[in-house]
Amino acid sequence: MTTAFDPVDLAGTPLANRIAMAPMTRSRANPDGHTATGSMVEYYAQRASAGLIVSEGIQPSVVGQGYPGTPGLHSREQVASWRGVTDAVHAKGGRIVAQIMHAGRIGHPDVWPGQDLRSVAPSAVTPAGQLYTAQGMKDFVAPHELTGDEVLATVDDYVAASRNAIEAGFDGVELHGANGYLIHQFIAANTNLRTDEWGGSIEKRNRFAVEVARAVAAEIGGARTGIRLSPGNPYNDIAETDVEETYTALVDALEPLGLGFLHVVEMVPGFRDVTLELRKRYTGTFVLNPATEGPTDHRALGLIEDGTADVLAFGQLFLANPDLPARLKAEGPYNEADKATFFAPGDEGYIDYPTL
Repeated sequence: MTTAFDPVDLAGTPLANRIAMAPMTRSRANPDGHTATGSMVEYYAQRASAGLIVSEGIQPSVVGQGYPGTPGLHSREQVASWRGVTDAVHAKGGRIVAQIMHAGRIGHPDVWPGQDLRSVAPSAVTPAGQLYTAQGMKDFVAPHELTGDEVLATVDDYVAASRNAIEAGFDGVELHGANGYLIHQFIAANTNLRTDEWGGSIEKRNRFAVEVARAVAAEIGGARTGIRLSPGNPYNDIAETDVEETYTALVDALEPLGLGFLHVVEMVPGFRDVTLELRKRYTGTFVLNPATEGPTDHRALGLIEDGTADVLAFGQLFLANPDLPARLKAEGPYNEADKATFFAPGDEGYIDYPTL
């Protein structure tokens, strides 16, 4: 019987176990240049016992940034700074991929002080709610609707950032197609009102995700490219009514690209049947983050044993427990995550969680 503590081959990259650290925004990047810091090096190195680390979301361009304090992979300084992180993880025997995250309409002009910039999206639909900025909470503003040429240029941004990730020493990339950010905004009908080749039917709404994955795989290799999806997730004012039809069609379109992995996050209960259908259709490594569908500690490890997933990803539990694989094997105890320090500057609640 396969267990979570058995090794697995991730499209040519050997993983020591089947426990992954899920991507989590922590907003600790250097505010001057959005580079990785020494504390970020320590944070990821502490968690290198994961079979695979998926980094926090990293913006592929200036306008791709959604929140203060998030890092980039679009400048030479940023690439050099990430080398410290990847070297530290590899020195401890770990593997790490960079999550490339374009926030799309989830942003605010105050995120880019002194620059005449506005968030971009498939359509000029303002999200409900507010965003944290250095000046406090602000209402979202209407994004700029990408032109056809700008859509293609944005695909190129993903490609350039992925190339930079490999140069920085990452073992691959994960394209963030979940949680209401740009790729998800193209997929969802309430955020994509286009009538050109990038919107309308399910196939056309899925096209941006497929073309980004195709272009990145052509640049760095399909084996080093993964994608994260969150079927039915309403986060960031997303509304999806045709969930199974949309995501089965999307996975069918991604399947021929030979991607290294598909990462599904269950952000709302009730979509396990969709997860299982996607698992059946996808022949590569299937990573599952069962964030709400059942237990999310050692009791979830049976999902490896019964074949639901090849790799299990943990978020908050890994944030608070840097030695999580050892704790899962021992069935606890677990540190409690301090939500007040999730996005706060400084090392408290970041690199000071104790190990067993």
